[in-house]
Amino acid sequence: MRHIISVLLENEPGALSRVVGLFSARGYNIETLTVAPTEDPSMSRMTIVTAGSDEVIEQITKQLNRLVDVIKLVDLSESPYIERELMLIKVRAVGKEREEMKRMADIFRGRVIDVTDKTYTIELTGDGTKLDAFIGALDRTAILETVRTGGSGIARGERVLRV
Repeated sequence: MRHIISVLLENEPGALSRVVGLFSARGYNIETLTVAPTEDPSMSRMTIVTAGSDEVIEQITKQLNRLVDVIKLVDLSESPYIERELMLIKVRAVGKEREEMKRMADIFRGRVIDVTDKTYTIELTGDGTKLDAFIGALDRTAILETVRTGGSGIARGERVLRV
C-alpha cells in the first residue's frame, strides 16, 4: 500500500543523507522525496512517498523516529490529506500543434509558462494520476522533456505537524 510520510527534521547538513541511508540500508524504496525549509528556518519538512505493508511502514516510522535529526513525523495516509505534485513539461508546438497543446493545457488546468517558435513549456499541478493522464493524452513524440517534483502532502482540516 502507498503511504505519504511527512517528517519535520532539523535543517542541518547530513540530515537528508541519514534519512535516505536508513531506507537504503534496510532495502526500503522511496518512490518520491521532496524537502524544503519550513516557516522556521531551523527546520525542514520532508515528504516521503513509499509503499509497503502496514508492518513495514510501522517499522520505517519507528526507525525514522530514532534518528537524531527527526523532530516529528506523521503518516498522512492514516487520515484525510491533500496531495499535490508539480510537473514542468516541454512539448513540441509547431504549426497546428500549437493550438492543440494550448487546448490540452487548458483542459488540465495547466499554464503555458514559456513559449518559443517550436516549443511550449507547460506547468501543471495536481495529484500524480492527473499528471499521468496529461502525459497519456499527448502524442508521445511531442514530449521533449519532463520534470516532476514528486508528491507533497498536508493533512486536511485542523490537524497540523508541529513541534
